[in-house]
Amino acid sequence: MARSRIAPAAAFPMRLVQVSQFNYRNLRLSVRWLLRSRESTNYTYNLTPLNHEHLAWFISSVSGRPVTEIRGYIEEIKTDTELHEHIRRATERSARRGIADTEFRPGRRIGWYALARALRPHHVVETGTDKGLGACILAAAMLRNGVGRVTTIDVNPDSGYLVSGSYASAVDHLIGDSANLLGQVGPVGMFIHDSLHTYEHEMAEFRAVAPHLSPDGPVLSDHARWSGALSDWAQSTGRQFLFFCEEPSDIWHPGNGIGVAFPARHA
Repeated sequence: MARSRIAPAAAFPMRLVQVSQFNYRNLRLSVRWLLRSRESTNYTYNLTPLNHEHLAWFISSVSGRPVTEIRGYIEEIKTDTELHEHIRRATERSARRGIADTEFRPGRRIGWYALARALRPHHVVETGTDKGLGACILAAAMLRNGVGRVTTIDVNPDSGYLVSGSYASAVDHLIGDSANLLGQVGPVGMFIHDSLHTYEHEMAEFRAVAPHLSPDGPVLSDHARWSGALSDWAQSTGRQFLFFCEEPSDIWHPGNGIGVAFPARHA
């Protein structure tokens, strides 16, 4: 049958069922999301349990720390009711509550938290504050570590509305062009690009932060699934590059991921 001319027609019903099952799942998730979520940009979501396990091994490889330790950090933030409640209350009080969800759904940012807990950097710099979810998660890691600060940068003066209370005590919020401000932030122990997602701007940020980056400091990109900027920069600076791909559990969106350039000795 496979060698005959009618093979494509004979296989078509089976192929149609496979495609329909995949599209039905996405359609069901899409309808549920449209009815339950208020978000229109910078979507939040949870990851599948297996994806959390993949993330633990990814962060273990980057940090050089045992995977059992990383699993503990992931569980730590998943069960941090104080942080979850803070996000809910801060969202409800904000002027953007009509287009933001109150539920704590950190996605890949759990990996940011676990890496910050594992490496205990003295200074984490994030570009692209938006609502401030990432900044709060990083601040929670600094507070748990008992040392370190977070600097978050955005061009929008209305960004960062989630950064308040005890989390604000560990965060410095700068307004302006990140490529210009990165030269003024002092020594950096961990850097995260999550601002304007063009190749040119990413590279401008990496070049601006490089002179201030500690030798062991990892550089992360929130856009590495769609851009080769960080992998190109890693190769040009003699670093290793790895990418973690998200598998969202409760949204139609395919997710993003974490690209990281890190010292070769951790490989």
